[in-house]
Order: sequence, then C-alpha cells, then structure tokens
Amino acid sequence: MKVYPFKFNPILRPMIWGGNDICAFKGVECDIENVGESWEISDVRGTVSIISNGDYKNRSLSDVIDETKADLLGKHVYERFGTQFPLLIKFIDAANDLSIQVHPDDELAKERHNSFGKTEMWYVISAREGAGLYSGFSQQISADEYVARVENNSFMDTLKRYEVQSGDVFFLPAGRVHAIGSGLFIAEIQQTSDVTYRIYDYNRRDKDGNRRELHTDLAKDAIDYAVLDDYKTNYSVEENVPVELVECRYFHTDLLEITKTYQRNVTSLDSFVIYICMEGQGTLTDEEGNTISVNRGESILVPAAEKSVTITPNGKMKLLEVYIPE
Repeated sequence: MKVYPFKFNPILRPMIWGGNDICAFKGVECDIENVGESWEISDVRGTVSIISNGDYKNRSLSDVIDETKADLLGKHVYERFGTQFPLLIKFIDAANDLSIQVHPDDELAKERHNSFGKTEMWYVISAREGAGLYSGFSQQISADEYVARVENNSFMDTLKRYEVQSGDVFFLPAGRVHAIGSGLFIAEIQQTSDVTYRIYDYNRRDKDGNRRELHTDLAKDAIDYAVLDDYKTNYSVEENVPVELVECRYFHTDLLEITKTYQRNVTSLDSFVIYICMEGQGTLTDEEGNTISVNRGESILVPAAEKSVTITPNGKMKLLEVYIPE
C-alpha cells in the first residue's frame, strides 16, 4: 500500500502531577483523571502509536515502518536509525510541579540502557500567570557539590528559573538539568527514549505514602555542569513563513503561524515531516489530492515519499513543523 499522511490515536497517560486540560484541548472524550501526558506519535517499546485513518488504520507505527521503511522515514533517516522511529511527540499538562530531571546522552544511554539518549525541546502553549520552569544552572557547581546539595535539600538554589508565557521555547540537550512547573501546558519534541533520571522531587510522597525514587548517582555522570548566560530560545514571530526554533542533529523545528495556504516541498527534505497543531484548524492535502482535517491538539505524520503537502487554514493556525535534518 502507498503511504499517506497519518493520524494517530492519542496515548493518554495519568501522572501524579497531571491535570485535566489535555482531553479538552484535543477535543476527545476521556474518563481518566490527572492526564499528564498525551503521547502523540511514539515508537517507544510497549507504548507504540496506532494509526487512526486510511488504509493503515489500526496498524501500529512500528509495523508500518517495517513494511514501508525509507518511504515513510526518508532515505537518510532510514540509513541512520533503521526501522526505529527517532522522535517522540507529546503534549504535557502540569497541574503540579514535575520533578527536577536530567537525561543521558546517546553514549551513556546506550551503555546503561541500550537506548537512545534524550535531547528535547519545549514549546509553551499556555501558562497560568506566574508559572515557570527550570532550565540549566544559575551558578557553577561540581559533581560532588550536586550530590551534597541534593542530600541537604539546597539543590534548587543552583537552578535557573524562568517565568514563562505562551510561545516561549526552550531547547534541552541531553545533560541539561530541567523541570516543568505547575500551570504549564507544553508541546514536547524529543528523541525516542523514555530514560529519565529523577534528581529532586520536593520530598513529595506518592499515593502509598512513599517518596519517589531518586537517581542521584546515575544523574551525577549524566549532568552537564556548564553555566550559560541564557537558556531560553529567542526568535521573532512572522506570519505565513516558517520560523526556525531549533536546529540540532536530532530534529529541526519551525513555527508556522499561517493565515493563508502554506505549501511544503517534502521531497527536498528526504525526511518524514510532523505537523503539531496547537491552535486553530484547517486541512492538509497531498499531491494526489487526498485531504484530511487538521484540528487543534492533533499531530500529523507526513511520510518522506510524499512530494508536497498543502495546509489550508480555516482562519488562523499555529503549528510546529518537525523533521530530521541531513
């Protein structure tokens, strides 16, 4: 069968810190409480996305990649990653603070977990007044001082906190300490990995009264202790043209704020393209004239074999466009 733009069933994940906004944002019925994450497109083992439209409906993403290979992924993506889909796309709704975390890089994750590392980025869709997040260090510390500060509950004093608003962007390479604060609704793009080292959790207890496990020793060697002047990504919004947010070896992400038809030559990228709709609605049409709806809260996977796609907004749309750079 020929590949075509795919939609997926969301994978809704309840979390101790989760809220109640994801289902409403996506326009789906849900009887799950405290949904912290919706995994939009996933090839993580045991949590693989299921296609919800067209001839491949009810097939898993991993099965379809095994069958279509470079037609879906792109030649250079297939040569680099084989049949492993390299990205995980999420929406995150934080009603409460997430733990302070860090992720290992490729080398450490391969050695310890036989996994990819985890470089990621955040796009803030909405934020309550005063809501914030942590990204990176505000002062220089050593690995030994990190351990001591976790033990004496002063580790938070070393972190850089940002009060954020809709549209803010943060790039989080593997090794950067970070955390999402309460009151944030975020789109997250990351490598296909579920390896997280929990550094600090505010001494909270789970539903059984137990403190959640910390990974102090594992994180010690994974942390990048460098201090930067600023960890926030600065950009200028421009309507009806792609605005680059992040360019790294794992993904390229553009912001699209469109009020008129947008056409994209996909062939030139030699990569699948993902569109994450964060505002508005419209349609996406491929070169053969096949048209699907695109609504707020949906993520569309356009296979590399498509020559071009056309996105037509109904009013104004805001999307993230993501692909794997050569």
